[in-house]
Amino acid sequence: MADLDRVVAELGQWQREGSSMQLHPGDLGWFWRHGATATAAALRTWRRDGRLVAVGLLDGDDLLRMTLAPDATDDDELAARVAADVSTVAAGVLPAGTAYLEAPATARVRTTLLEVGWQVDAPWTALRRDLADPVPDTGLRVEVVTSSRVGDWTGVVASAFGSSRPAEERWHAMAAGTPYAGARSLVGYDGDVPVAAATVWSAGPGRPGLLEPLGVHADHRGRGHGTSISVAAAAALRELGCSSALVNTPSANVAAVATYEAAGFVRSSETTDRRRDA
Repeated sequence: MADLDRVVAELGQWQREGSSMQLHPGDLGWFWRHGATATAAALRTWRRDGRLVAVGLLDGDDLLRMTLAPDATDDDELAARVAADVSTVAAGVLPAGTAYLEAPATARVRTTLLEVGWQVDAPWTALRRDLADPVPDTGLRVEVVTSSRVGDWTGVVASAFGSSRPAEERWHAMAAGTPYAGARSLVGYDGDVPVAAATVWSAGPGRPGLLEPLGVHADHRGRGHGTSISVAAAAALRELGCSSALVNTPSANVAAVATYEAAGFVRSSETTDRRRDA
């Protein structure tokens, strides 16, 4: 557990304006809903002379989301080592069969993977909202989740993503995680009806913050709630001292990209996954 906390702290220090990190402490925080043990088991780390230089999170069965220390992004030796590890099932980084890897757009490993036979896969769009100026109120009533509102948050999240209702215990596990010390969960209400939800994650004052997850209840779409909760999420990150608000979404999800843009987010980059065929 102590090593897991150290990885979270180091990953937070890597978050910098102008850098495409692709993995944020908030990504670990969102995964933490499965518990600290599961989060530790899903982590993949690379070190050089005892120093952490790359971190990956096995998000699901076949996707490794990773980033590298800012001064190691274009390191050829590290890129070759990571590429070998993710390409060799015996290394234990990725399972057998088709697998995917996300890495920062500027990471040398992306090119190295193509050189050893990986393929280009689906594109993702990164969006950013600067938080130097105050964020206006959209009129949506937004409450910070406490124990009494967990059910509202889980209900919206389940509906938004078309899944079975997540157990409230999952939210409590997430909230008990190390990254949640710099996080807030939000619920937006139309009257007394919960219609939108989000969780925001800070990596520390003066650093970019992350929205993960964010969604609108299926019964209340098309009314601007997605834009409103996105603005509220940005405002919450500004209150936490973040320099900007970041979100990543599949480029194919045109509606999501449009929602974030309506909330003042600007497309900052597009990157593609790498795919290892079975």
